[in-house]
Amino acid sequence: MNEELKIENLLDLSKTIAAQIFDGLTYPWEALPKISEFIAKLGETLPPDEYEKRGDDIWISRSAKIAESAYLHGPLIICDSAEVRHCAFIRGSAIVGKGTVIGNSTELKNCIIFDNAQVPHYNYIGDSILGYKAHLGAGAITSNLKSDRSIVTIPIEEGKIDTELKKFGAIVGDNVEIGCNSVLNPGTVIGRNSTVYPLSMVRGTVPADSIYKKQGEVAEKI
Repeated sequence: MNEELKIENLLDLSKTIAAQIFDGLTYPWEALPKISEFIAKLGETLPPDEYEKRGDDIWISRSAKIAESAYLHGPLIICDSAEVRHCAFIRGSAIVGKGTVIGNSTELKNCIIFDNAQVPHYNYIGDSILGYKAHLGAGAITSNLKSDRSIVTIPIEEGKIDTELKKFGAIVGDNVEIGCNSVLNPGTVIGRNSTVYPLSMVRGTVPADSIYKKQGEVAEKI
């Protein structure tokens, strides 16, 4: 069992409406197959004076700001003071946290976005989890499917962790900064407070409090 990849060492569960989805789990990616069903159950408990229900499975906070051109597909929860900008494309099975920014032409699919995270410009977030105050620069994306369609594994010192998932993008820890036009390859896990340089192609794990400059060159933040 890898301690650095455990939920509590990557994500502050007090900063998401979805905290209970992680109950009984060890690693955050174990929650990915549960998102759709979890939203359906949680949505029915949300107070109607605070959340507007649209159709069967979309709940939107009455304080959220949603552009008319945004596409919203359920199951979906959008929390307080979130902003969904022009032509955002939310394909469903998404939890958008408090104070988040989902930017122009950004696409979300099967993901949990923690409070105050930002994906503000031309981003793709699929089968991924973004921690509290995580920020993706313009054009940064999560790649969620390997080219050979095989099961995603995570390399660690002891070998590999088999996630048992064919679709798994990235786990981005709290307060992580991803530079513009970077690609997080399937199964990438980035520890808290780390920074990834622009134009990076990230694979595997990045320790907490690190600066990822390029593959094989990761410095500790001082």
